[in-house]
Amino acid sequence: MGRYPEIEPYDHGMLDVGDGNRVYWETSGNPHGKPAVVLHGGPGSGTSPNLRRYFDPAAYRIVLLDQRGAGRSTPPASDPATDMSVNTTVHLMADLERLRAHLGIGRWLVWGVSWGSILGLRYAQTHPGVVSELVLTGVATGSGREVDLLTRGLGKIFPEAHERFLAALPADERDGDPAAAYNRLLESPDPGVRERAARAWTDWETAMIPAPPGSVARFRDPDFRRGFARTVTHYWGNDHFLGEDNDEGVVLRDAHLLRGIPGTLVQGSLDFGNLLGVVWRLHHAWPGSELVIVDEAGHDAGAAGDDALVAATDRYARAEGR
Repeated sequence: MGRYPEIEPYDHGMLDVGDGNRVYWETSGNPHGKPAVVLHGGPGSGTSPNLRRYFDPAAYRIVLLDQRGAGRSTPPASDPATDMSVNTTVHLMADLERLRAHLGIGRWLVWGVSWGSILGLRYAQTHPGVVSELVLTGVATGSGREVDLLTRGLGKIFPEAHERFLAALPADERDGDPAAAYNRLLESPDPGVRERAARAWTDWETAMIPAPPGSVARFRDPDFRRGFARTVTHYWGNDHFLGEDNDEGVVLRDAHLLRGIPGTLVQGSLDFGNLLGVVWRLHHAWPGSELVIVDEAGHDAGAAGDDALVAATDRYARAEGR
């Protein structure tokens, strides 16, 4: 099956979402088709033209956006002058609502990858009336235990890389929260400190979540590297802005709020980020969801994962037409 052929957007713009932020958006496919919004990962990765290809362009009105501080949105997180206090999960959900109203969309399918799955799940839990379906891959829920796994637990699997990761922190911060400690370095007024921290953080990202070559190559861009690391550590070091009781997981706790929203979860069986069984637990707590496990695949579920994602969006498009 595979993904659909490449297409170009038929419209795009910069939406003023307040706080001095302007969010890049684009639409492609069928202007009168079933609306779908794509939430990229990171946080801070920015969107990619390849994400349009998970949808039948004849059936869908495909909406892509760069979240605050990412991609073509302004101001960029890579600029140390950018105020990150107005870049939170609540702000991003409000941006989605502004964009939905701007585009005149009533309800839309929400497609999310990695961090985008966390944002999509919380958006659906807090705005259920505007989400028709969810299609998620590289699934996470943003709990404190997941962040601890990614910043400490995986050190048992990648000990050499993890030793380098901790060594880049001040000695008195190595036993604390690595994400918060790195974020403090990335907010330093010293550009050399920021650059060394960004490189060390992305080196660890590359080690713990093996990714396609294109994903790793982007870390060679110093602007992307700084903006990505700053944004990820800002979210991870602040419980993803999901609340103080997020150690076990606010998203998992509120999974029952997804009742009535159909959803498909596509997950690689070898995704190290899911060693806690989060996706399985989410699926069993979410009435009406389906879980597709892709054997011998990691965080990027590969070609078989692409097939499952396209099959899901095709199925939801057919259901819309009935």
